[in-house]
Amino acid sequence: MARILRQILTCQGVEAFFVTLESALRLHKLGSGQLRWLRTRVGKVGRAAIDLARTDADSGLESLLRWRLRAYDVEVRTQVSVVGVGRVDLLIGDRLLVEADGRVNHDGDSHRHKDLVRDAVAAQWGYITLRFDYSMIVHDWELVEQAILTQVALGNHLVRTKVGA
Repeated sequence: MARILRQILTCQGVEAFFVTLESALRLHKLGSGQLRWLRTRVGKVGRAAIDLARTDADSGLESLLRWRLRAYDVEVRTQVSVVGVGRVDLLIGDRLLVEADGRVNHDGDSHRHKDLVRDAVAAQWGYITLRFDYSMIVHDWELVEQAILTQVALGNHLVRTKVGA
């Protein structure tokens, strides 16, 4: 698997490498020895991807989002359990939820309704939800990035403390 990952980095670039690496780690397809071997055979960018890689992303879209947001000074956690809502794809800071909707669990009216109910429940608990589909994340990254960064710039990812409390 390590040789395949090195080839992906060489041929497809660091984003594809990172997404595949996190998937391999989550599925236990890459042992610590293979990871050490890989680290010695990739450059600085590849090592940075290895350092950032974790096992908690549930999809390639989640991994891709985390990779692309790494340059910003925000805490990004994946597959976080949120009271009243359940597991969410990403939590930025304390209260900005980012849902990466792939086709499998989000197509059709019943799934759309379920997503909207989750978003409303999250809002009741003080969370803000941004929801993006595959096409937006992969092909319209600038829009996704600006939507997230605007919420962060407004401080909407942090819990606000009450003045005088």
